[in-house]
Amino acid sequence: MIVPPSSRIAFQGERGAFSEEAAVKLLGEDIQLIARTTFEALYASIEDGVADYILAPIENSLAGSVHRSYDLLISSGLHIHAEVVIPIAHNLIGVPGATFEHITQVSSHPVALAQCERFFASHPSIKRVATDDTAGSVREVMDAGDPAKAGIASKRAAKVYGGAILREHLEDHPENYTRFLLLATSADVAENADKLSLVLHLAHKPGSLCSALNAFARRNLNLLKIESRPIPGTPWSYCFYLDLQASLKNPETLAALQELNEFADSVKILGCYPQAKV
Repeated sequence: MIVPPSSRIAFQGERGAFSEEAAVKLLGEDIQLIARTTFEALYASIEDGVADYILAPIENSLAGSVHRSYDLLISSGLHIHAEVVIPIAHNLIGVPGATFEHITQVSSHPVALAQCERFFASHPSIKRVATDDTAGSVREVMDAGDPAKAGIASKRAAKVYGGAILREHLEDHPENYTRFLLLATSADVAENADKLSLVLHLAHKPGSLCSALNAFARRNLNLLKIESRPIPGTPWSYCFYLDLQASLKNPETLAALQELNEFADSVKILGCYPQAKV
C-alpha cells in the first residue's frame, strides 16, 4: 500500500500502541503518526482535519471482533483501502533497573490482561490493574518510577517510553493476531484487490440471508467472514457485515452484487482491497 509521503495516519491509543506498530508495518516509517484517545475520536480524525487516513483494529484472532470499530466503520462513510495483520506479543515492561522478583502490580488493557492468564496464574501474588491502553500503561509506569510496578505492552512501547523488558511473550497462545483496516474518504480499488467488504440490510423474509449468500456461492466466491450487528434505533433488527474473496474488477462479483439487490433492502460496499498475508 502506497500513500503520499508524510501522510497523517491516525490510530487509537498512545504512542507505542500495537496500532502504531501496525501502521508502520503497512506504510513505513515516513508517515506522521497521530494518536487518538478513543474510537470515536479516531473515526472523526479525517473530518476533524487532523489526519489523512485512519488505521482501525477490526478483529483479534483470540478475542474476536472489535464491535465498536465495526459499528463506527459502518456509520462513518469511510472506505477500506488496505488491511494489515500483526502478531500480538505481550511483554512485561518496568522501569530501568527493576527486577521481575520485585514486581507486585501489573497494568494493561483488559484484553491484554485476559490474554496472559497463565502468567497471572503462575504468579498469584501479582495484582492486575486494568487501564485504557497497553502503551499507556507503560507510560504511567515510567511516570510513577516505581520498580514494583510494570505494564504489559509491545516492545515498541518499551522503546518509546524507555522501559525495561522484564519478560517476553506473556501471551497464553502464540497464534495471536490482530487485523487492522486502513480507511479514507475515497473509494479507490487497487489493481491487485482480491477482498471485498460490504454491509447488507436484508428484508424480513424467510430465507433472505440464504438467498443472499447463494448469490456468491453459486459463482464460487468464497465467504471469509459474516458478522451481524444491531441497527441503532431499530430494536431486534440487524445488518450483516461480509468479507469475501472477491474483486469488483471481476464480472462474477458484479453479477452477484446485482442479484443481491433482489434480497437486500440495501447493499453498502465498504471497500475492495488486497487481502493481507499473515
